[in-house]
Amino acid sequence: MNKQNFYVFAAVAALFLAGTKTLSAQIQNANVLNVPIDVSKDFEDYLNTFYFADELASFDPATGKGTVKYLRYNYKAKQAFNNIEMKPELVTANEFPATEYEAEPMQPFTIQFVSDRTVRIKMTSGPQFHQPQESLMLINGTAPNHPEGWKYSKTATGHKYTGKYGWVEIIAKPWHVKIYDAAGKLLTSTLHNSDLQNTYTPTLPFSYVRRNSDYSRNMAPVFSLEPDEKIFGCGESFTNFNKRGQKMVLWTDDANGVQNETQYKPIPFYMSSRGYGVFMHTSAPITVDFGKYYSSANKMMLGDDEADLFFFIGEPKDILDEYTDLTGKAAMPPLWSFGLWMSRITYFSEKEGREVAKNLRKYKIPSDVIHFDTGWFDVDWRNNYEFASARFDDPQKMMADMKKDGFNVCLWQLPYFTPKNTLFKEIVDQNLAVKDRKGNLPYEDAVLDFTNPKTVAWYQGKLKHLFDQGVAVFKVDFGEAAPADGIYSNGRTGFYEHNLYPLRYNKAVAEITQKEKGYTLIWARSTWAGSQRYPLHWGGDAETNNGAIAATLRGGLSLGLSGFSFWSHDLGGFATKSPEPLYRRWTPFGMLTSHVRSHGEPPREPWLYSEDFLKGYQKADNMRYELMPYIYAQAKESSEKGLPMLRALFVEFPNDPGSWLIDNEYLFGSDLLVAPLLEEVTERDVYLPPGQWIDYQTKQVYQGGWHKIKAGDIPIVVLVRNGAVIPHIKLAQSTQDMDWSKLTLKVYATGATNTATGKVYLPGGDAVQTISMAKKGSSFEVGTNPLNGKTTFKTEWIK
Repeated sequence: MNKQNFYVFAAVAALFLAGTKTLSAQIQNANVLNVPIDVSKDFEDYLNTFYFADELASFDPATGKGTVKYLRYNYKAKQAFNNIEMKPELVTANEFPATEYEAEPMQPFTIQFVSDRTVRIKMTSGPQFHQPQESLMLINGTAPNHPEGWKYSKTATGHKYTGKYGWVEIIAKPWHVKIYDAAGKLLTSTLHNSDLQNTYTPTLPFSYVRRNSDYSRNMAPVFSLEPDEKIFGCGESFTNFNKRGQKMVLWTDDANGVQNETQYKPIPFYMSSRGYGVFMHTSAPITVDFGKYYSSANKMMLGDDEADLFFFIGEPKDILDEYTDLTGKAAMPPLWSFGLWMSRITYFSEKEGREVAKNLRKYKIPSDVIHFDTGWFDVDWRNNYEFASARFDDPQKMMADMKKDGFNVCLWQLPYFTPKNTLFKEIVDQNLAVKDRKGNLPYEDAVLDFTNPKTVAWYQGKLKHLFDQGVAVFKVDFGEAAPADGIYSNGRTGFYEHNLYPLRYNKAVAEITQKEKGYTLIWARSTWAGSQRYPLHWGGDAETNNGAIAATLRGGLSLGLSGFSFWSHDLGGFATKSPEPLYRRWTPFGMLTSHVRSHGEPPREPWLYSEDFLKGYQKADNMRYELMPYIYAQAKESSEKGLPMLRALFVEFPNDPGSWLIDNEYLFGSDLLVAPLLEEVTERDVYLPPGQWIDYQTKQVYQGGWHKIKAGDIPIVVLVRNGAVIPHIKLAQSTQDMDWSKLTLKVYATGATNTATGKVYLPGGDAVQTISMAKKGSSFEVGTNPLNGKTTFKTEWIK
């Protein structure tokens, strides 16, 4: 049962016991701490007043600024053959005195051109008296405006701006903004009330609502959806991959698993199969109805009286590049972070940590990180940034010894402090926590207020002390429960700060890590738009069953289509001891994502399972470490271009209709296609995009299309794109011990293929190098070595 259904169930149960309220009133009032805010209710409450965008009242083509006239409507009930219909009707002003308020208000409208592919449309529903401020979501605080890339022309019906990759048409009456690609295909258009007169369904056009409860306003940009259009993104969403036909509530939440509709990582960005993407630039709660209620209408219902929308024109790679140019691209993590992270909940002592390190080397399980979760304090979960002195004799020496053996240490922490925490009084006394409207704490816990520079400095000081002792990275856990009704140091309420909290939290840890360690790296659970700048993030507390592995993959694909290059998950799930067969299948899936960690309820260490399992774990881990040059180069290129390492097929094959339908396999970088075993089987149906593909384990060649493929010795299906060069390195037990001066270039090419290419990026290198190879007789040879003097190549033709 998901949270929202639970709340409804609880409300109904309470009604049954109390017997004092009507069912509808009880459910309407059902609310518990941190329940996601669904603002669509404001647009479904027919006691409210609605304002439909009607016509362009004024416009200056030189500045792109004008006004739009809105008509005022109320919804009224009509009875037709024992059926009640709700239809909007034009109404006059209901304020007194009538001379002071507009019945048909003129509201601001602005169009800007951020780049050759990016159009910004900004609307407001009334005067904005607050001062403009830089946006934390945008990489430079503000978005550029480059109108010189777009040519203006007057049309018979309005205005037109033409760019290199498309054009924008503004129709004056009835008001429309239509976006086209360069070939003239309509990508999407605002919906006017006149577009909806051919239906009996009361469908909302582009509009805003004025709530009768407090006279606040919420914008609803409503755009067209075409019959075959598909929608992807919105962050790490575990529901159906294609969001068309779904209603998404974008509110950061502790999802308590990966098989429900709430999200640790909502992102107000999505892309369409028609060749455009949209960034809804706000931190207010958002509910998007992607044709669920009415199949032709995309309703972006914002908890904001402004609508600030960025439209990106192009194929998926273009869209992600443009979006991350605006909101930031992922920093490149250090090489060691791509190694295995070993963990459980939790190692309680130095003795346990040293024993794990010893066994990782004893059993030859290549690994680079040992993570201490919630138990390194005096009291489990009581985060006070101090190692438990009774259980850690010398943590500084422990970490130094581990570092010599190729291990980096990660520590868990969180931004909430219980009343028994030794830091609680200090946080409260120094006003470092979020307050409520009474000036008190909203919760029993003190929640750090990252809008307060004093809080950030205090918090970063605690982390610096641990960095000085030898810590390499911090797990940035939780962050989804910032008080929605809280008052923050910057004067804003949690209505706007709740969703921004993960971004501020991620930023605070990433920046002190960069300052003290020289790299940007965290291990975080919660996000908002812009968090991709601070890698990396993992998938949360997955269940230990087949449904969770499939949902985890969908979540990773969706997050990757939301601007995140790097992402991981807990091998085998989290919530209980992982069943050995599930853990066995989940392990190679994790080994072929950007980062990999074993974590969850114990046991997690592979030597605590069967001998057969241990051997299988070793083989999957060895595969990853031998593939490290491929992984490292793909990571660097992904970080530069805003691409995900775990990549939906259509990112590489946008013109292949079949690739848009697949959510249970992925491309790992540009050249490896991965199909995890989601059930306890030895083979599965695999869709291959056009071209030839070579099985990484069996070397069998397949043509594009559907195939039933058996997994190899490692329980996963992995295929290589024909003509790809996959660099390998000699196996080492940590990345620290790898010899990058000698690499093996494995050429995957069929007999008819004469050329092949691959990517190499060396540690400390300044650019990704393309390696071009050509067939000569019975082998492939490198033309020119762009890394001559830095590394030598041995070549193998896999045929």
